[in-house]
Amino acid sequence: MVTVLDPRRAARLAVAAYTYPDVGATRGELPTGYRHVRRSRAVTVGYDEAVERLMTWQVPEMSGLRVAASTPRVEVGAVSEMRWLGQRIPCRVVYVVDEPDRVGFAYGTLPGHPERGEEAFVVERASAGVTFTITAFSRPATLLARLGAPVARRVQDLMTERYLAAFA
Repeated sequence: MVTVLDPRRAARLAVAAYTYPDVGATRGELPTGYRHVRRSRAVTVGYDEAVERLMTWQVPEMSGLRVAASTPRVEVGAVSEMRWLGQRIPCRVVYVVDEPDRVGFAYGTLPGHPERGEEAFVVERASAGVTFTITAFSRPATLLARLGAPVARRVQDLMTERYLAAFA
């Protein structure tokens, strides 16, 4: 269950600097010098349900992360702190997509996150059905993540698969 992030922690994360310079880059061409991920999958639930899951922080939670967020719904500037295997994963929402047949958001990494970069999650409705797309760029932020880069990449791939499976 998504919980409310401690207000003092949320206030600190709300003003923390992003840990990468290319804020918002998941909207277009991904920057060089990062590992890129672009994956899509057909959604087996209806569009409205998919949007609700995505915009209420349920996707990371359904993927096995513990989620604490500053707002119950995703909005620009909202912060979240996810936890997995004792690791804190702080992020802030960079932008929100709110179009008639396309909804989603991107969040960027904050100090303390094991990676530097951005990840976008978008649900889209078209005549062929509903799809969920993840677009990301990242590189290790901590010494441990750099030393364990092959493992960190596998963890990122695992989490991408888990996010995609949230709608299967």
